[in-house]
Amino acid sequence: MSKVSQKDFSKALQIGRPPNVVKLFPNSRALLVSGKAVDRALISKGKAMTIAANARSTFVIRGALKAAQRANAAIIVEIAKSEGGAAAYCPVSLWNMATLVDAFANELGITVPVAIHADHYGIKGAKDVDAAKVEIPSLFDAGITSIAIDASHLPDDENLLAGIELAGYVPSWAGLETEVGEIKGKEGLSTVEEALFLIRGLNAHGIFPDWIALNNGTTHGIEASDAGIQVELTASIHQALAPYRISGAQHGTSGNSSERLRRIAGETATTKANVATALQMISWGVEVNDYGNAKLDGEGNFIKVPDAGVSDALWGKMVEYAAEKGWKKGDYKKLNLPFENRLLGQPAAVRERMAAAVEDFIFNLLTKVFNAADTAPLAVEAILSAGSFDLGPKGSRIENQAEWTAEKIKAGAAALSADKGAKGDFSD
Repeated sequence: MSKVSQKDFSKALQIGRPPNVVKLFPNSRALLVSGKAVDRALISKGKAMTIAANARSTFVIRGALKAAQRANAAIIVEIAKSEGGAAAYCPVSLWNMATLVDAFANELGITVPVAIHADHYGIKGAKDVDAAKVEIPSLFDAGITSIAIDASHLPDDENLLAGIELAGYVPSWAGLETEVGEIKGKEGLSTVEEALFLIRGLNAHGIFPDWIALNNGTTHGIEASDAGIQVELTASIHQALAPYRISGAQHGTSGNSSERLRRIAGETATTKANVATALQMISWGVEVNDYGNAKLDGEGNFIKVPDAGVSDALWGKMVEYAAEKGWKKGDYKKLNLPFENRLLGQPAAVRERMAAAVEDFIFNLLTKVFNAADTAPLAVEAILSAGSFDLGPKGSRIENQAEWTAEKIKAGAAALSADKGAKGDFSD
């Protein structure tokens, strides 16, 4: 498929940017769009998903944008609440991410559609629900165009009730993701029954998410093997949800082979694939395998590739800092915040190779694994067809709201499996 014509791009720029984006960046030439537009583009292509690039640093953002432009692909740039929220450990936050993406897109001449996603906006109790009613609007004030309301840490009834209560704080035009089952590998895998319970209850209240995330056997962070995503489980849940026209969001892709990710794209309804740890490691120059896992040497240390990523001297300081903090390998993500300015202070050639490594990795995913190439024109087409930044919902009300009162929700949840797997912090 050819690139978007200048005429269509100009029209999409005029009508396709949501009002919060227009207000923040009135003179911008960056096509920041609702997550709905990106989802529709991947649905239109079929058997395809795009990257939701986890922006733990500015180098990842730059690499992701350049890869998307090369692949002619619509993409998502995101950060999780745990990573870029009020207690951030990354320099990119829920409140500056849109500004960074917009600035870099204008600088680099990026013309593909990009959604700005607040991932894993975690809700772990009533206090979080109350706080979210204040904080979620502030995220959209800051340019967010899509959000994942993640109350999967709670029992099924509380997850659903939190989703119902908070949906009104998300603009109707914005992309919306929901989640069932914490992302924690083989522990407490999501079931068809749990997913249907959540989506049916939301549907009854006129809430039509664009994506659902599952615990389908994968985890976040650094993996030791490619054991992870259960494709058949994912496909069976998506098939059961087909009447509700909801796409899948695949979390924790690091640690899964390219072949398994191709199967997720080709055999399920997934349109969004989160990639985080691999991008961080690649930008630093740490050696990774096909699964996106960082390789370890015989002593259990990361393998730094000479003349790749950060300078060897700065890498030494990062390792030393982590050791002083007593951080294990999975804690290295916490280096992003204290070291971002030092990374930005490196020579231009080093900074450029950091972003270029991310670009090449993502370009390969988009074109050879995810089947996302040439989806940018499809996102623009969806916007032009709607004549608006607001593409409306994919689904429609099927369920009877009277059957999904708070009392009936609690009773229905009591009949579901209580096995949610191990306890722990699975927030990102």
